[in-house]
Amino acid sequence: MDIHKNGRKTIFANPDYFTGKVWQEPIVTAPEPARVRAVNVTFAPGARTNWHTHPLGQTLHVTSGEGRACVWGGEIQVIRPGDTVWIPPGEKHWHGAGPETAIVHVAIHEALDGKHIDWLEPVTDEQYAG
Repeated sequence: MDIHKNGRKTIFANPDYFTGKVWQEPIVTAPEPARVRAVNVTFAPGARTNWHTHPLGQTLHVTSGEGRACVWGGEIQVIRPGDTVWIPPGEKHWHGAGPETAIVHVAIHEALDGKHIDWLEPVTDEQYAG
């Protein structure tokens, strides 16, 4: 058993993969052979991820605020506290805050051969606006 005490460092998300201010608080990166990773992510209003995929899928669980999630070619979906979103492996998507509301969610995904995400192009303002 390995207990990670409260007080983990909050880091700013890499601006190469996000638009706007985004903070991350790692929850767990399990050692092999486990593959799970979980991060608490806070998006300021208007902030969002780039388009991206996950080799083994991703689960988002919203804990506060109101945000948006969208798959390539799909319509923007509003997500709120208590909502849980499953994104299948390889599905191109983005997620983030609403235009005037912050959002906090837990992002859970697994790594395949050490890789848990494939970052793609930024979401344009037009795509974000729907």
